[in-house]
Amino acid sequence: MTAPISFSSALVLLSALLPQSAVAAEAGPLPLGSPIPAAKHKLKGLDGKSTTIADVRGKKGILVIFTCNHCPYVKAWQTRITELANAYPAKGIGVILVNANDPSNYPEDDEAGMRARVSELGLRAPYVVDTTSDVARAFGARVTPEAFLFAADGKLAYHGTIDDNRSDPKKVSAHYLRDALEAVVAGRKPALAQTKSLGCGIKFRAAGR
Repeated sequence: MTAPISFSSALVLLSALLPQSAVAAEAGPLPLGSPIPAAKHKLKGLDGKSTTIADVRGKKGILVIFTCNHCPYVKAWQTRITELANAYPAKGIGVILVNANDPSNYPEDDEAGMRARVSELGLRAPYVVDTTSDVARAFGARVTPEAFLFAADGKLAYHGTIDDNRSDPKKVSAHYLRDALEAVVAGRKPALAQTKSLGCGIKFRAAGR
C-alpha cells in the first residue's frame, strides 16, 4: 500500500509543479529589511527606452510605487504621490513609479494613458511599464498604489500606503510615506515602518507574456 502523503509534502509538490511566476504571485509582501528585488530587471520607459530600479536609486535610497491609471484609490492619492515623487530626488531618494497592470481589460492603463497622466500631473519621476508583471511579483506587491521605500543600505525601510485619508488631503493626520521618507533622508529608521496597503488589486499579466 502506498503511504499517504502529508499536507506539507503536498504543498511542496504543488509548488514544484506550478510555474515560478505563479508561485511568486502568491507570495506575501516583501519583509522589512529585505534587499531590493529585481533591481536590474529592465522596465519600459514611456520614451521606449529601458530603465531599471538600480538606475534610479539615489544616494540615500529608492522609493518604488506600484501604481496605475484607472484605480480610484490611485486617483485619490495621485496629486500627493506626484508631490512626493517630484520632491525627494533632490533630497537623495530616487523615485520610480511602476505600472504592472495588464491593460487588456483596463485600456486606461496603457502607455497612452500613462503619458496623459504624466502630462496632467506634471510628474517628473520615471513612470515605467512592468511588461511581464514580474517585478511586481518579486516585490509581493498586491495593490495600487503600494509603496516600498529602501534606505541607503538597500534594505526595505517602509512598506504600505500613502497616508490615512485618501478622500480629503486636508483631513490627513498621519503622513505615513512622507514621514518615512524624512526619516530615511535623515539616516533614521521610520517610526512606523509598515502600514496596510489600500487600493485596487494589481491586474497581473499572464505568466510568460
